[in-house]
Amino acid sequence: MADEVILMSFWPSMFGMRTVFALEEKGVKYEYRGEEDVINNKSPLLLEMNPIHKKISVLIHNGKPVCESIIQIQYIDEVWSDKNPFLPTDPYQRSQALFWADFIEKKLFLCGRKTWATKGEELEAAKKELIEILKTLQSELGDKPYFGGDTFGFVDIVLVGFYSWFPAYQKFGNFSIESECSKLMTWGKKCMQRDSVAKALPDYDKVFGYVLQLKKVYGIE
Repeated sequence: MADEVILMSFWPSMFGMRTVFALEEKGVKYEYRGEEDVINNKSPLLLEMNPIHKKISVLIHNGKPVCESIIQIQYIDEVWSDKNPFLPTDPYQRSQALFWADFIEKKLFLCGRKTWATKGEELEAAKKELIEILKTLQSELGDKPYFGGDTFGFVDIVLVGFYSWFPAYQKFGNFSIESECSKLMTWGKKCMQRDSVAKALPDYDKVFGYVLQLKKVYGIE
């Protein structure tokens, strides 16, 4: 009997995108429900499957929910372990991949959000912090094609969903990531050449339009 795999997400979510990348890289057949209204009208299924956080993304495997995107990537890597491993087998290298995933998780989303949700001194501080975060990641990337070395791996999956948001960060924040982090942007373009990434990343203009909607919803001028 084939596995039943459902992904509940919302199309602009860089967290939901991660799980799509992982499923696509493994060649797993799944049903994608990417129109979950996470602001105004959370579905009964979402509330049932994630009663603690009540948010996307939720991976449902044979009726059982797996919540939080980084945990989902690890789960997918372990369940479908016969193809394209994401995490290194070496314990130290594995610990480093998990460290950088945690760094991205704790730093990037909130700082990126401030580039379109704040003004004045707070915005200037956010731009400076964001560039520092990205420079740190670029330094870790070094001259490797991917964070996973020659292979698209765990850290790449965790980070690349943000790539589709970079233009919105730059436009609303009035700054350039390209001029400060050109190697990281080259990495993003390389990731875009992968079918798994190209399939999940939304169009930049669509993300920009979504941020305009968010600004309206939250009363941010």
